[in-house]
Amino acid sequence: MSQRSVRVNELVKREISDILHTRYRSEAVYITITGVEVAPDLRNARVYYSVIGDEARLEEARVWLDKNRNEIRHYLGKRIVLKFLPHLTFHNDPSIERGMSVIELLDELDDDEEER
Repeated sequence: MSQRSVRVNELVKREISDILHTRYRSEAVYITITGVEVAPDLRNARVYYSVIGDEARLEEARVWLDKNRNEIRHYLGKRIVLKFLPHLTFHNDPSIERGMSVIELLDELDDDEEER
């Protein structure tokens, strides 16, 4: 991945996160933007998010992000200048849950070691 792609990805991630936590403070308080992959032609972007809560909260966040996608894109266009403003698609990022399960497994192994 080129240095330009990394910078564009980080810029879009930071700005979307800021939009969610300033304009949509009450609706998006439990949503964290974990990463963005903007296509090399700048026309599409995959936005990865994580949600604090259970499966119901995850589904609620997915529906809310899909519903407000165009409005978020509109505010993004006011904040950054790119040749093309990418179309946003939101995807759940399960890496935090996977990380937590690995930590729990390591803690269980640690507890088993202490018992022996």
